[in-house]
Amino acid sequence: MIVLAIDCAANLCAACVYDADAGRELGRKVVDLGKGHAEHLMTIIAEALGEGGVGYSDLDRIGVAIGPGSFTGLRVGVATARGLALALKVPAVGVTTLEALAAEARQGFAGRAVLAALDGGRGEIHAALYDERAVLRHGPMVMTLDEAVRMATETMPVLAGTVANRIAEAAARRFDIGPLTPTADIATYARLAASKAPGVSPKPVYLREADAKPQAGFILPRTGG
Repeated sequence: MIVLAIDCAANLCAACVYDADAGRELGRKVVDLGKGHAEHLMTIIAEALGEGGVGYSDLDRIGVAIGPGSFTGLRVGVATARGLALALKVPAVGVTTLEALAAEARQGFAGRAVLAALDGGRGEIHAALYDERAVLRHGPMVMTLDEAVRMATETMPVLAGTVANRIAEAAARRFDIGPLTPTADIATYARLAASKAPGVSPKPVYLREADAKPQAGFILPRTGG
């Protein structure tokens, strides 16, 4: 099975071609954009395919990071994955940033529970707890730092994500720490997408409303029939 994985959940705009049967990466392209995913994603996909010597017709599955993460980036990545899947008549599979970070944490701490937690802004933490068998137990959810500390103290998991150190410091206890990044390596998304059974089309995971909202004062009332 040849998988194309896409990640636009954070600053990175990334694509990877992965041979699931051989268990190896064929090609990748990763660019730290910050913004502008929509303008660059198709070029980045084309470069990853070219490096792997793979064409669109060779793809058997599309994997995509579905968040939590950047509102705009998630929309771009998921829309592209769904469009490609429809055009190529192959399944699209969503992978959350939290489960991808947890998977990377388990590479260094096998057989351990993982609390993956990201800074959601506005004092919020976006988190999910996975048990020793990588089964999701809680989340993805919004929680406060105090709530994250309580969960970490009760379960003593490996901590991963951008607020892992903050949770450990607030708990005043020693924890094993996994990746501290806002998203996982693109090959991790490819491996997880290959391992999942296809289901409904992927949708972005939004744990809170977008910061930008229409200005109601500028909306004109409807007139006429």
